[in-house]
Order: sequence, then C-alpha cells, then structure tokens
Amino acid sequence: MTAPSPDHPSRDSFLVDQNLRSAMRFFGQATGTGSIRKFERAEAVYSGLDYGVFNIAFLTAAVSAGRDLSDILMQCSAYYRERKVRWSFWLCEDLLDPPPRRRSRDIFADFGLRPISQAPGMLAAEVLPASRPLPEIELRPVNGPAMRAAFGELTSVCFDIPLNVARAVYEPELAWEGSYRGFVGFARDRAVSIVALVRDRGSLGIYSLGTLPEFRRQGYGEALLRQAIAHYRQQELLVLESTEAGYPLYRRLGFRDVAKFTVYLTR
Repeated sequence: MTAPSPDHPSRDSFLVDQNLRSAMRFFGQATGTGSIRKFERAEAVYSGLDYGVFNIAFLTAAVSAGRDLSDILMQCSAYYRERKVRWSFWLCEDLLDPPPRRRSRDIFADFGLRPISQAPGMLAAEVLPASRPLPEIELRPVNGPAMRAAFGELTSVCFDIPLNVARAVYEPELAWEGSYRGFVGFARDRAVSIVALVRDRGSLGIYSLGTLPEFRRQGYGEALLRQAIAHYRQQELLVLESTEAGYPLYRRLGFRDVAKFTVYLTR
C-alpha cells in the first residue's frame, strides 16, 4: 500500500474521514432551516441554529500549503459570518502536508478557532466478543415521533446540549430521511442509551453513543451498540471518532487507531 500522505492517504483513514463527512451533513438537513455550502476543498454545514458544534466545516481534499488552509478558513469564516453564528471545524490531520500541519493551530487561531478536543479515528473489521456479562436492553429504532423525542432528550442529557437545541435537530421527521439511523435502548421500559449509525460506501460509522449518567459503567451502551450493529450492519467496516471517555470501550471492542482529528471551535 502506498505510504499515507495528503495525495495518498491510507485507505483506512480515508474511510473514517469519508464517513464522518456524510454524518456531519445530517446537521445541514435536520432542522429544515440549514444549508450546506461546498467549496473547492472544503464544505461548511449550517444547522440553522446558533450552536457552534452543530455548524461544522471540514476538508474534502488535501492541503499542501499553509496559505491554502488560510484560504479555506477564510471562505468558511465568511459563510458563517453571514449567518452570524458560531461554528466548528473537524480537521482530519491526515489531509495536511507536514508544513501546514505544524502551523495548523496558529492558522486556526488567526480565525478565532481554538482546539477543544482530539478525536482518534478508529476502525474495526469485526467487533470482538464481550469480555463481561452485559445487561438486557431492548433496541428500538428511531422511526416515529416518540422515538425522535426520546433520542433528542437523551442527546441533551448525555452530551450536555441545551434541550431546545437537541429537540430542534433530532425531533423533525426530515432529520431521519437520509443516511443517519438512530437507535434508543430501553431498560425496564426506560430509555437509557442511544446510538446512531451511518452507512457510506463500504463503511458503517458509529456516532452519538451515550448513556444516562445513572446507568453508565454497567454495560448498557455496549449492549445497545452490539444490538444496533447486528440489526443494521451488512458487510461494511466499522468506523468512528472516539471521545476520551469512550476510547477504552472501543479498544476493548477491537477498534484500532487509523486517523487523527482535531476539533476547533470559534471563541
């Protein structure tokens, strides 16, 4: 295989980044008031809300020079400035040549963007068997008003997102007409966990895996994820971007690091 570079990123890195792009477009379509703007080497997704982590820009092609990255950020900044909203940028560092990669934080800072997290892109061909007994959980697909409302409410609690914002994004029927598929896990008839899956050209992406605080560290999230994959997966490779909290679980499930993402947010 060709060594990874901006012109020839590894196949695994490409699959993770490609799936993320597909997943992020969800926020430009969900509320019915958003939009997606394509630039030459980037896209800017606007959710229709003034909520920075749901207004997401990302690269769609390699960048070999710092001035090119600056030009891209200038385009994205103007797009969001017209809408008077905060925004974020999910940077796949595999798409940057070494010179702009070394300068990337300073370049992003020039546009008022600060790093808020680093998320390793991960991949697995199969999920390893469970290493412990898991609790019983009932999987219910998001396919009606009640499940859309439950998904939004759990998103608000699990990820500390204002409830009105979560409702605006996840409750419209329009939100679920694309490739984004949501699942809610119930324990003793109580909604306790959520996960979303996105199918995109050879990969199945895992997003929004979360569990109510009082049910964490008991295996409910893992149990729901396993059921959702079994329910929806065909023959795709599994991909995701991990949070720090979720990383030990994904390693235990057999995922390995294949890419590096840095998330930037306007101040």
